[in-house]
Order: sequence, then C-alpha cells, then structure tokens
Amino acid sequence: MVLAFSVGAGETRWVLGKSDPNAELLDAAALCRHLVAEDSMHAFLADHRRELFPDELFADLFPSGRGRPSVPADVVATVTVLQALEGLSDRDAAAALRTDIAWKVAAGLALDDGGIHYSVLTYWRTRLRNSVAPERIFDAVRAVIDATGVLKGRRRRALDSTLLDDAVATQDTVTQLVSAIRRVRRLVPQAAAVGVAAHDYDASGKPVCAWDDPDAKTALVTGLVNDAGEIIAALDGVALDDDQADAVGLLALVAGQDVEPGESEGTWRIAERVAPDRVISTVDPESRHMHKSVSSYRDGYKAHVAVEPETGLITATALTPPTPVTAPPASGCSTARRPACRCWPTPPTGPARSVLRSLTPAIAPRSSRSRYDATPSWVPTSSPATTSSSITPPAPRPVQAGTPSPSLPRAEPPSEPAARAAHCGRAAPPEPRVEH
Repeated sequence: MVLAFSVGAGETRWVLGKSDPNAELLDAAALCRHLVAEDSMHAFLADHRRELFPDELFADLFPSGRGRPSVPADVVATVTVLQALEGLSDRDAAAALRTDIAWKVAAGLALDDGGIHYSVLTYWRTRLRNSVAPERIFDAVRAVIDATGVLKGRRRRALDSTLLDDAVATQDTVTQLVSAIRRVRRLVPQAAAVGVAAHDYDASGKPVCAWDDPDAKTALVTGLVNDAGEIIAALDGVALDDDQADAVGLLALVAGQDVEPGESEGTWRIAERVAPDRVISTVDPESRHMHKSVSSYRDGYKAHVAVEPETGLITATALTPPTPVTAPPASGCSTARRPACRCWPTPPTGPARSVLRSLTPAIAPRSSRSRYDATPSWVPTSSPATTSSSITPPAPRPVQAGTPSPSLPRAEPPSEPAARAAHCGRAAPPEPRVEH
C-alpha cells in the first residue's frame, strides 16, 4: 500500500518509491518487447518513461523519508497516461496492468508482477490535485509533443465539451441553511455566541416541522433566515481567515438565493422560482445543475478539451461549472424560458473558451457558419430582428390597376424545438420522423 505510518511519530508519513534499474528475470520488456509495435505509445513509454517522469518530478509529493515506499512514480505516471489514452476506469486500468503484456512492457514490470491496487490511482490523483503543479504529467507529455514537433504546422483544433457528474447530493433550501449556519458556528467563535432560536444547530438532522403545513414551513424558513441574518450582522467587522470568510460568504448566499418576503411583514418563504446559477449543495458550492434536455438535468461540472484532429493529441483541457445563461433575452421573449437555453449541448464558450485559447494559442477560428449559430430556416431573413438598420429596404414596385396583389406563402408556425432554438440563438435540432 502507499499509506505508511512512521514509527513513533503518530502521524502519516510518505516516502517516494523508486523503480529498480536492474531488470528482473521475467522482465516483460526483455522477453516480449518485440511483440509491442514500435510506433505505439507502449513502446515509447518503455523506452523513455524514466526520462519523462523522473523521481525528482514527484519528490514534493512525499516530503518524508520514513515509511513504506510508494509505488514508483514512473509506473503510476505510465498507467495514468495509458488509462487516459484508452479511456479506462481505475479498476480496468489496474486490471490491464496486471494482465496486458503491452502495459507491463510500458511500465517496466515483470511478467508475473501483480500490478497495483486501483485505489493507488485515486491516492496519487489526490496528491497531485493538492500540489503546486497538479498537471505535471500532462505538462511532461506536452513537452514531448513540443520537442518532437509532431504538431508543427498543424494549426487546427477541435473544441468539445461534455458533462461530468458530481457525487454530491442536491440539498433543499432548509438543509442548505442549517448546514451553512452550523458550519459558520463551528469555524467562527463569535458566531457560536450569537443567540439563535429556529433550530438546535448542534443537533444532527433537519429541524422538526409539519412539512405539509404551509404556515409551519413559512415559520421555519423565517426563523432560519433571521438566524442567518443575525450571525452575519454579528460578524460585521470581525477579522476572518480564508476558511471563515468562505463559510460566511456561503451562508449569505444560501440565505438569499431561494427565499422571498412573505405575505406578512418580517416573514420569509421559499420562492417559486429557481435562482440563476443556484448553489445546489453546501458540500460542493461550485457544482451546478446541467441540462442535456428540457426534462433531464444532472449535477456536476463541464469538461472542455482541445484536440488536434489529425493526430488526436489533446493540447489543452479545462474544467468549469456549467456555463450560466448570461445573454439577455431577445426582444419580446419571455425571461421565464431562459433556463431552456441550456437544453442542447454546446461547444466551450465564455470563460472556458478563453482558458482553452490561452492554453492553445494555435487554435484556428471556428467557421462563421456552424450548426450552433445558423439562423433557423423558419425565420424570415428580412425580419426586423435580422435586418441591419444600415441597410435600406428596396422601394416598393408600382402596381398597375387591375393587377392582383401577389399572395405571400403562408408561414408555418415553428415547432417547439425550433422555437426553443430560436430563443437560445441556436439552430433547431432535427425534427423527429414519424412513420405512418
């Protein structure tokens, strides 16, 4: 295991494991190297793995010199690269290292080596994520790409995004308020001294309430919001560290995002609307609702990637919350329909696209005419919404007496998907075919 406890220290210690430069009797590379294609990633890693991922590159992850050695860094980095290349889960990657000869050759293992436990990959990702250089493995691969010049002259990039589910549970308004107040009272001593009356925040669980009674629910929400306001007011001017300031800021956010004034003065109730960019959980405040269709949504983040289309090499990545709807609605459109603008998958836009462009300066501009910005076919090109004010319309032709007026073709009303696409400023998805 990677975990190790130093004797007598009373705390967890880590020590960096190193690969043995001497080949073992059943070394996979010595016996089966000829079975691996020379132009494959497995062969490249077998020959250059220690140059790409030297022990010094990961020394900061293991500050202690005591304890059981970890899995060698070059082995874990090799598995991480092959895992991303083949799109495997942690369990499947560990199984491939145990049974696949090409993986053993790439990682420098013996044929009878049992590999690693899949949880080792989780431990290493956690350490890398918390380090000062979390993308060091990606940076090493990118350095090889730059050194070989494989992308020289290839200026095209394909941008795409996908939704990544978050394991956090969605919390309702009452749960968020109780959780945020409880956290502030735990982190800030001055907040614990503030008198509160709506709930015993030292007790676990949700407050006791007759949830089917609207008056009881309004009274509970009013008490929680008032408690939050009292705590925030009491902390005005108090010096807070980063964790305390984050907790107080989150409390102020959740205390106002879902509530509105009640019918009686001084009361609060849960609003019958969804706040834009709503925080769905105090456990992970950055997670958001994501829509893939009108009726289906998920919770999590949006992953963006830039790929060179001919070689398939990934040149940049970014992880962001789902892009919030910030564009104003078109004239005459109802703002109540704006959340539907997330219903169709989109390429990276806004901050995410800026991040990818900063990481990959060679990204070529997108075509000015794509399926994301095409004008819906049912929108007349001469409509006021699409006609520039600088263009002078043609003068009407004189109609002779007795000549019947030309009849205009009747425009069919847009379907629901087309109307939603026009509202979002995108092309409509294809209409479903109905077989008769």
